[in-house]
Amino acid sequence: MKRIGFCFLLAIVTSSFCSAEVTKLPAAQRKILEDSSRFHEIPATTNLPPAIVALCADDSGRLAEPGQKWEATDVITNASLPRKRLIWAAVSGEYYVVHYERGGRGHSFHVLVATLAKGEPKPKIVWRGVGGQLKDYTAFLGALRSGKLDDALDYAH
Repeated sequence: MKRIGFCFLLAIVTSSFCSAEVTKLPAAQRKILEDSSRFHEIPATTNLPPAIVALCADDSGRLAEPGQKWEATDVITNASLPRKRLIWAAVSGEYYVVHYERGGRGHSFHVLVATLAKGEPKPKIVWRGVGGQLKDYTAFLGALRSGKLDDALDYAH
């Protein structure tokens, strides 16, 4: 009986460590992101400014389109394939939200929020976080609200 009680306590403690908290996203920026009516999803990297793609691309400047082949693991079978792949992106004026996956030893899912003002050559990173795969912008907002994204560490992008 003591073992069952200990296992139950361990499960509760472990689950509390598994929830993340978004701590580095400024409140004003969060409010803009939470207005989903402002954002529309875009289907491909070709619909993103090259400066925004560069923030998410692999070391060779490549980002695979959704559904395209890419190197998802650290075992490289085709060096011509990108090491990262776009899942979806959304835009509202100068705001860009990009959800992409990164291959390697640990397959990971990233979210980038950046702004690129009209006429400016260089974007500004507003926020970065990691979590699970998110189906769309609505799922991103749900993960943001429920603590399923983590920005506590400076994860490899």
